[in-house]
Amino acid sequence: MGESDRYIDYKLKKKRFTLGQPDNALMWLFAINVSFFLILLTIKVAINVNDHSDAAFTAQVVNWFQLPAGLTTLSQRPWTVIAYMFSDIDLMRALSNMLWLSAFGSVLQNLTGNKKLVPVYMYGGFAGTVFFITTAYLIPTNKAVINSLGLLGANASVMAVAIAATMIAPNYRFFRDIRGGIPIWILTVIYVAIDLAGVAQSPAAFPVAHIGGAFAGFLFVKMLKNNMDGSKWMNNFYNWFINLFNPNKKKSTNTVKERVFYNIGSKSPYNKTSIVTEQRVDEILDKINQKGYDHLTKEEKDILKRASED
Repeated sequence: MGESDRYIDYKLKKKRFTLGQPDNALMWLFAINVSFFLILLTIKVAINVNDHSDAAFTAQVVNWFQLPAGLTTLSQRPWTVIAYMFSDIDLMRALSNMLWLSAFGSVLQNLTGNKKLVPVYMYGGFAGTVFFITTAYLIPTNKAVINSLGLLGANASVMAVAIAATMIAPNYRFFRDIRGGIPIWILTVIYVAIDLAGVAQSPAAFPVAHIGGAFAGFLFVKMLKNNMDGSKWMNNFYNWFINLFNPNKKKSTNTVKERVFYNIGSKSPYNKTSIVTEQRVDEILDKINQKGYDHLTKEEKDILKRASED
C-alpha cells in the first residue's frame, strides 16, 4: 500500500460521515429524492382513486417535473432542469439510484469533504440535460417524437458521482473482509452496464443523457486535479444565499489559516507552531488527491505522520 493509499484509509477511518450528521450532503440528497418520490406517489394514488388512469397522472403532474426534450416546452417549464434529477415515479429505479448513490457518494464525500458531493450531483444532472436535448434534436428518429420525450430520475447525477468517486480513489475497495475486497472500478463497470441496459430499448436520447452525467463526473475530477475546483462558485452562492437570512453574522478579524491551522495566542507570528486538526489533515489529503504525495511540503508530511500515529 502506497503512502497516499495509507492516508486515504486513515481519513476513511477517522472521518466517516453518518446519516445523523446535520452537515451531511449525502443525507440531504437522500432526503430530497425520497421526499419528491413520496409526494409524487401520494398524488398518483389520489388521482388513480378518482380517474383510474395513469395517463391523467402523467399529463397533470409528471409533465411538470420531468425534463422535456423540446426547447419550446422547456422555456415554459425551466424549473424542470433541476426538478427532474430529484424526481422519480418508478419504485425500483428510485431504490436502485439511492443504493448506488449511497455506495459511490459515501466514498466521494469521505475522501473530498462535504462540499463536493452536491456540486458533482448537480453537474451530472445539468450535463444530462444538455446531452438529452442535443441528442433529441440531432437524431431524426428522436426528433420525430421530441414533444413526447421527457427525462425523469437521478440516473445522470448518480452516474457523475460514480465516475468522480472512481477517479478520486481508483484503488478503493468495498467489502475488504472478503478476499481483500472488490475494487471500486469493478463496481463502477457493473453499475454503468446495469444502468445503460435499463434504457437500451429507449430512444437514444436517454442513454446519451446518462453518459453525459458520467462525462460531467470525469470532467469535474480532471479539473480538480488541475487546481480548478468547480464546486467553489456553487458553495459560495449557497453560503451567500444562507447569509442573507442571517444579518447578525459577524466577520472574524483573523484569517481561517490563523484560526484553524496555528496556535497564535500571544506568540510572535514568526514562531507559529503547526497543530494537527481534522480540517488541516483534510486539506492535506485533498492536496494528495489532486497533486500526489510527492507535492507535500515537509511540514505537511510531518502533520500526516503525527496524525496517523495518534
